[in-house]
Amino acid sequence: MRTRDINKEQLVKQKAIETIVKYGLEGFTINKLAKACGISVGTPYVYYKDKDDLIVKIVMEEGARMEEAMLRNFDPEASLEDGLRIQWQNRFDYMIENPLLGQFFDQINSSTYHEQFLQLFNGEVGGLMSKFKQDITAFLNNVVKRGEMDEMPFEVYWSVAYSPLYSLLRFHQRGQSVGGKPFKITDEILWAAFDRVIKALKN
Repeated sequence: MRTRDINKEQLVKQKAIETIVKYGLEGFTINKLAKACGISVGTPYVYYKDKDDLIVKIVMEEGARMEEAMLRNFDPEASLEDGLRIQWQNRFDYMIENPLLGQFFDQINSSTYHEQFLQLFNGEVGGLMSKFKQDITAFLNNVVKRGEMDEMPFEVYWSVAYSPLYSLLRFHQRGQSVGGKPFKITDEILWAAFDRVIKALKN
Protein backbone atom coordinates (compact mmCIF):
# COMPACT_ATOMS: atom_id res chain seq x y z
CA MET A 1 0.00 0.00 0.00
CA ARG A 2 1.38 3.40 -1.01
CA THR A 3 1.98 6.00 1.72
CA ARG A 4 -0.16 9.13 1.72
CA ASP A 5 1.80 12.30 1.04
CA ILE A 6 -0.07 15.35 2.41
CA ASN A 7 1.68 17.76 0.05
CA LYS A 8 0.92 15.58 -2.96
CA GLU A 9 -2.69 15.18 -1.83
CA GLN A 10 -3.00 18.97 -1.65
CA LEU A 11 -1.45 19.25 -5.12
CA VAL A 12 -3.98 16.75 -6.51
CA LYS A 13 -6.87 18.74 -5.03
CA GLN A 14 -5.58 22.10 -6.28
CA LYS A 15 -4.87 20.80 -9.77
CA ALA A 16 -8.29 19.14 -9.84
CA ILE A 17 -9.92 22.53 -9.23
CA GLU A 18 -7.76 24.15 -11.93
CA THR A 19 -8.46 21.36 -14.42
CA ILE A 20 -12.22 21.46 -13.82
CA VAL A 21 -12.25 25.24 -14.29
CA LYS A 22 -10.21 24.90 -17.51
CA TYR A 23 -12.00 21.95 -19.14
CA GLY A 24 -15.33 21.84 -17.32
CA LEU A 25 -16.67 18.82 -15.43
CA GLU A 26 -17.47 16.99 -18.66
CA GLY A 27 -13.88 17.34 -19.84
CA PHE A 28 -12.32 16.47 -16.50
CA THR A 29 -10.53 13.12 -16.33
CA ILE A 30 -8.06 11.50 -13.97
CA ASN A 31 -5.61 11.30 -16.88
CA LYS A 32 -5.72 15.09 -17.37
CA LEU A 33 -5.40 15.57 -13.63
CA ALA A 34 -2.35 13.32 -13.38
CA LYS A 35 -0.71 15.11 -16.30
CA ALA A 36 -1.37 18.52 -14.71
CA CYS A 37 0.18 17.26 -11.46
CA GLY A 38 3.13 15.60 -13.15
CA ILE A 39 2.33 12.29 -11.41
CA SER A 40 1.33 8.79 -12.48
CA VAL A 41 -2.31 8.08 -13.33
CA GLY A 42 -2.54 5.77 -10.30
CA THR A 43 -1.45 8.36 -7.73
CA PRO A 44 -4.83 10.18 -7.31
CA TYR A 45 -6.38 6.82 -6.37
CA VAL A 46 -4.13 6.76 -3.29
CA TYR A 47 -6.22 9.65 -1.94
CA TYR A 48 -9.62 9.21 -3.63
CA LYS A 49 -11.71 6.20 -4.69
CA ASP A 50 -12.58 7.68 -8.07
CA LYS A 51 -13.41 10.94 -9.83
CA ASP A 52 -16.77 11.30 -8.07
CA ASP A 53 -15.18 10.78 -4.65
CA LEU A 54 -12.58 13.45 -5.47
CA ILE A 55 -15.20 16.00 -6.54
CA VAL A 56 -17.47 15.33 -3.55
CA LYS A 57 -14.60 15.68 -1.08
CA ILE A 58 -13.38 18.91 -2.68
CA VAL A 59 -16.87 20.43 -2.48
CA MET A 60 -17.29 19.39 1.16
CA GLU A 61 -13.83 20.64 2.19
CA GLU A 62 -14.06 23.91 0.28
CA GLY A 63 -17.65 24.40 1.41
CA ALA A 64 -16.45 24.18 5.03
CA ARG A 65 -13.64 26.67 4.32
CA MET A 66 -16.07 29.04 2.59
CA GLU A 67 -18.51 28.78 5.51
CA GLU A 68 -15.76 29.66 7.99
CA ALA A 69 -14.65 32.60 5.85
CA MET A 70 -18.16 34.00 5.40
CA LEU A 71 -18.99 33.80 9.11
CA ARG A 72 -15.77 35.51 10.27
CA ASN A 73 -16.75 38.30 12.71
CA PHE A 74 -20.40 37.90 11.69
CA ASP A 75 -23.02 38.39 14.42
CA PRO A 76 -26.62 37.34 13.63
CA GLU A 77 -27.73 40.02 16.12
CA ALA A 78 -26.02 42.81 14.14
CA SER A 79 -27.93 45.59 12.44
CA LEU A 80 -28.81 45.17 8.76
CA GLU A 81 -26.07 47.54 7.64
CA ASP A 82 -23.35 46.18 9.95
CA GLY A 83 -24.17 42.53 9.30
CA LEU A 84 -24.41 42.95 5.54
CA ARG A 85 -21.18 44.98 5.48
CA ILE A 86 -19.36 42.08 7.18
CA GLN A 87 -20.89 39.68 4.67
CA TRP A 88 -19.72 41.81 1.76
CA GLN A 89 -16.21 42.09 3.20
CA ASN A 90 -15.99 38.36 3.90
CA ARG A 91 -17.32 37.34 0.50
CA PHE A 92 -15.07 39.86 -1.25
CA ASP A 93 -11.98 38.65 0.63
CA TYR A 94 -12.80 35.01 -0.05
CA MET A 95 -13.31 35.52 -3.79
CA ILE A 96 -10.20 37.66 -4.19
CA GLU A 97 -8.09 35.12 -2.29
CA ASN A 98 -9.66 32.13 -4.09
CA PRO A 99 -10.49 33.29 -7.63
CA LEU A 100 -10.73 29.78 -9.10
CA LEU A 101 -13.17 28.51 -6.49
CA GLY A 102 -15.97 30.79 -7.66
CA GLN A 103 -15.62 29.32 -11.15
CA PHE A 104 -15.31 25.81 -9.69
CA PHE A 105 -18.59 26.15 -7.77
CA ASP A 106 -20.26 27.59 -10.89
CA GLN A 107 -19.31 24.36 -12.65
CA ILE A 108 -20.77 22.30 -9.80
CA ASN A 109 -24.01 24.32 -9.74
CA SER A 110 -24.62 23.71 -13.44
CA SER A 111 -23.81 20.00 -13.31
CA THR A 112 -25.45 16.73 -12.32
CA TYR A 113 -23.75 17.09 -8.92
CA HIS A 114 -25.93 20.08 -8.09
CA GLU A 115 -28.92 18.08 -6.79
CA GLN A 116 -26.67 15.91 -4.63
CA PHE A 117 -25.12 18.89 -2.90
CA LEU A 118 -28.47 20.69 -2.68
CA GLN A 119 -29.79 17.77 -0.64
CA LEU A 120 -26.76 18.00 1.66
CA PHE A 121 -27.22 21.77 2.00
CA ASN A 122 -30.92 21.41 2.84
CA GLY A 123 -30.35 18.44 5.13
CA GLU A 124 -29.94 18.10 8.86
CA VAL A 125 -27.82 20.22 11.20
CA GLY A 126 -24.20 19.35 10.62
CA GLY A 127 -24.66 19.10 6.86
CA LEU A 128 -23.09 21.22 4.15
CA MET A 129 -22.81 24.84 5.37
CA SER A 130 -25.52 24.30 8.02
CA LYS A 131 -23.99 26.83 10.44
CA PHE A 132 -23.93 29.47 7.70
CA LYS A 133 -27.57 28.80 6.82
CA GLN A 134 -28.57 28.95 10.49
CA ASP A 135 -26.80 32.26 11.17
CA ILE A 136 -27.99 33.98 7.98
CA THR A 137 -31.59 32.91 8.68
CA ALA A 138 -31.34 34.28 12.24
CA PHE A 139 -29.83 37.53 10.95
CA LEU A 140 -32.67 38.09 8.45
CA ASN A 141 -35.33 37.23 11.02
CA ASN A 142 -33.80 39.70 13.46
CA VAL A 143 -33.58 42.63 11.05
CA VAL A 144 -37.17 42.07 9.92
CA LYS A 145 -38.38 41.75 13.52
CA ARG A 146 -36.69 45.04 14.40
CA GLY A 147 -38.34 46.73 11.41
CA GLU A 148 -35.04 47.54 9.66
CA MET A 149 -36.11 45.73 6.50
CA ASP A 150 -39.40 44.51 5.05
CA GLU A 151 -40.02 40.79 4.92
CA MET A 152 -39.46 39.48 1.39
CA PRO A 153 -38.75 36.19 -0.40
CA PHE A 154 -35.18 35.09 0.24
CA GLU A 155 -34.50 35.08 -3.51
CA VAL A 156 -35.42 38.77 -3.69
CA TYR A 157 -33.22 39.61 -0.71
CA TRP A 158 -30.26 37.66 -2.11
CA SER A 159 -30.60 39.26 -5.55
CA VAL A 160 -30.63 42.78 -4.14
CA ALA A 161 -28.05 42.14 -1.40
CA TYR A 162 -25.36 40.22 -3.30
CA SER A 163 -25.82 40.35 -7.08
CA PRO A 164 -24.05 43.75 -7.34
CA LEU A 165 -21.07 42.38 -5.40
CA TYR A 166 -20.72 39.27 -7.56
CA SER A 167 -21.14 41.28 -10.77
CA LEU A 168 -18.29 43.58 -9.73
CA LEU A 169 -16.14 40.58 -8.83
CA ARG A 170 -16.78 38.97 -12.23
CA PHE A 171 -15.81 42.22 -13.97
CA HIS A 172 -12.66 42.36 -11.83
CA GLN A 173 -11.68 38.75 -12.56
CA ARG A 174 -12.15 39.27 -16.31
CA GLY A 175 -10.42 42.64 -16.17
CA GLN A 176 -13.28 44.06 -18.23
CA SER A 177 -16.70 45.51 -17.57
CA VAL A 178 -19.61 45.80 -20.00
CA GLY A 179 -18.47 46.45 -23.54
CA GLY A 180 -14.87 45.41 -22.85
CA LYS A 181 -13.97 48.51 -20.87
CA PRO A 182 -10.91 47.83 -18.63
CA PHE A 183 -11.99 47.34 -15.04
CA LYS A 184 -10.33 46.82 -11.67
CA ILE A 185 -12.32 46.88 -8.46
CA THR A 186 -11.39 49.44 -5.81
CA ASP A 187 -12.59 50.07 -2.27
CA GLU A 188 -14.35 53.19 -3.52
CA ILE A 189 -16.33 51.24 -6.13
CA LEU A 190 -17.04 48.35 -3.76
CA TRP A 191 -18.49 50.45 -0.98
CA ALA A 192 -20.32 52.83 -3.32
CA ALA A 193 -22.22 49.77 -4.58
CA PHE A 194 -22.78 48.61 -1.01
CA ASP A 195 -24.29 51.98 -0.05
CA ARG A 196 -26.78 51.65 -2.93
CA VAL A 197 -27.73 48.16 -1.76
CA ILE A 198 -28.35 49.34 1.79
CA LYS A 199 -30.57 52.15 0.52
CA ALA A 200 -32.55 49.65 -1.50
CA LEU A 201 -33.09 47.25 1.42
CA LYS A 202 -33.30 49.44 4.48
CA ASN A 203 -36.59 50.92 5.70
